[in-house]
Amino acid sequence: MRAATPRRAIGAAAGLLSALLTVAAPAQQRLLHSEKSLYRDIFVYEDATTRCLCFTRQCVIGRQSCQDVKQPRRLVFEYTQMMLGALYLQPDPRSILIIGLGGGTLPRTLERLLPDADIDVVEIDPAVVRVAQQYFGFAPDAHVHVIEQDGRVYVNHAVHSGAHYQLIMLDAYEHQYIPEHLLTREFLGAVRSLLQPAGIVAANTFSSSRLYQNESVTYRSVFGEFYNLKSGNRIILAANGPLPSIAEATRNSRRFNAPFEELGFSAQALLARFGTHADWDPAARVLTDQYSPANLLNGSTP
Repeated sequence: MRAATPRRAIGAAAGLLSALLTVAAPAQQRLLHSEKSLYRDIFVYEDATTRCLCFTRQCVIGRQSCQDVKQPRRLVFEYTQMMLGALYLQPDPRSILIIGLGGGTLPRTLERLLPDADIDVVEIDPAVVRVAQQYFGFAPDAHVHVIEQDGRVYVNHAVHSGAHYQLIMLDAYEHQYIPEHLLTREFLGAVRSLLQPAGIVAANTFSSSRLYQNESVTYRSVFGEFYNLKSGNRIILAANGPLPSIAEATRNSRRFNAPFEELGFSAQALLARFGTHADWDPAARVLTDQYSPANLLNGSTP
């Protein structure tokens, strides 16, 4: 639901943050839709090649979702390609939870790849759901269900009800970054409780966030070793149990050679991003409900 913008610098003061993250509006960009929902401003822009959902005017701080106007199935953002790396660890999930809808790229793509899977999508903002349906071809059906609720509230209720998923994708963003209550050890512990044994979680974060160190140790404290896929975004792939080996991921990747080619990227090039090297400070502070990431976003040190 969110791709990193050039020179991403989470944690700077508000004025500096805007200056660093400003992305010039594409030539011939036109506004298709704008509204102010209960939670945010919502804009849909289109140029000659792409249609994008943004939470700031002219997409000055990132783009939440983009679609190729001529090839709607092609994955525009590299992070969505990396999120599908979860299928190398769990190639045939029948129960999937996605937290954060954006334009609906992930559920639409997963439904085509896995027609027998049941997909629950949790999105807090009803306006985002309407925009995804009207402008990005998202269509809930018998296999894709939308729950309009805060992601953490849904996870807690689902755990208490005894629900389980084989694959959980965390892709919820505000205009700047992930909501802080979806970053903590307590939340991730609930997510792990919601996974079936050997279930996989895929989380979209940023590789240049000031929270990088803290996010890394927090995921490590809950899941142990994980795969760390990086470009502008960083995708964490973790397991509820032993992490599948690279050999297993390689075997599973082969079944996606043709499907991923149709989506506009190479299954084997994605495999090359897999690694478990810990490139963070293991002494960084774990994020908890008592230690808010807002402290870092406002410029304090970890």
